[in-house]
Amino acid sequence: MKMGLGNALRAERIKFTTLPSQWAAPLTALVLTVGATSAVSAAEGAPAPGSGKDPANMIYYGLLFGHVAVACVGILLIGQEFNTRMIDTSLTAVPSRSRLYGAKLALGAGLGLLLGLASTAGSFLAVDVTAGLDFSTPGLARSFLAGVLYHPMMVLICLGLTAMLGNFSAALGLLTPMVFLGTTWLGAIPGVREAGQFLPDRAGLYAMRTQTEPGIHYGHWTGLAIMALWTAAAVYGGWRAMLRYQASGA
Repeated sequence: MKMGLGNALRAERIKFTTLPSQWAAPLTALVLTVGATSAVSAAEGAPAPGSGKDPANMIYYGLLFGHVAVACVGILLIGQEFNTRMIDTSLTAVPSRSRLYGAKLALGAGLGLLLGLASTAGSFLAVDVTAGLDFSTPGLARSFLAGVLYHPMMVLICLGLTAMLGNFSAALGLLTPMVFLGTTWLGAIPGVREAGQFLPDRAGLYAMRTQTEPGIHYGHWTGLAIMALWTAAAVYGGWRAMLRYQASGA
């Protein structure tokens, strides 16, 4: 019997809720993001009047650690099945590769959006409670929106790239260091810094800033659009890879 998209999505949700390694990743991301932000905000306190500091630096401090776990959410949603060959069983239940991939994308986007709302709201609240936050700061509403949307886009980018690699270990070994350190290193290399600012995580993080930064050649909304383009490219690449995937014994 052919499984529709709704049933495929339900099956993916059941996999997610019954595998501790999968639901532990977003929980870890939430704890790291809000916890680190709370600790730094409580230690530093409110910035001195007229200091000109961007409040986003403190609000999203924890995301510098938490977004590695966010990346792992996308990797785990499909990577574990490649690693254990359970992807073949999934394709037996859902022969349509597009439908199976679409269900994983829908689950990833939903999880990322919920995680983004919880992490961003938690970080804003933590800074407001511990240091005080001026909600009339220009750009703060846009910063909140960018913080929320960053999470589902990061999940989908990593899910799509993992599908393209077709290997859990390779995705985990390549993508998590790249998200945590790789683009930061690139930004520190003269001559490469210009290109590095157009990478998805750099563009997404810049979209969360409330102030402009010298040397960045685009605006905050454009940064969000750049990350969205990377997301679309990764999702498309993952879909093409799924269409070409050959199950064991096929």
